[in-house]
Amino acid sequence: MARERENGPGPEHRRPPGASDLEVEAAGKMTEALETLERARGHLLSFHQLMGSTDLKLDEVLELLDRAGHPRLRTALEEDLVGRNVLDGRWTFQLIDEFEDGYHECILEHERAIRDALTGGRRHVFEAEMKEERRTHGRHGHEARPATN
Repeated sequence: MARERENGPGPEHRRPPGASDLEVEAAGKMTEALETLERARGHLLSFHQLMGSTDLKLDEVLELLDRAGHPRLRTALEEDLVGRNVLDGRWTFQLIDEFEDGYHECILEHERAIRDALTGGRRHVFEAEMKEERRTHGRHGHEARPATN
């Protein structure tokens, strides 16, 4: 079984016949760009949730202002800030929808098209080759891939 793990990347990560170094690198960089965008998307989702939590916490402030006897402050806060748009005409869910339907969808389509054209649709070929160069062949913890059952 250990021998099977030393045969290099699995077929899903091997360079297809005829793919050049530049093509594999270009596909890898495109995937890296997508991965970076996915991190940015995560931050956008965090922003969305944090803004929602902020708005809901204002309900607690309203209640405390009521209990403390400050109806004018309560009314001003409720009318001006509670439920307010984050950007012109938009709550954060609308930002997410616009982002996902626009830029995010576009990069997904291009990443798939580039990977299909340059690496036969195979993912992480560049990284798999980097792993082969960097790992210590034959050493425990440096296997090419998981053991198969």
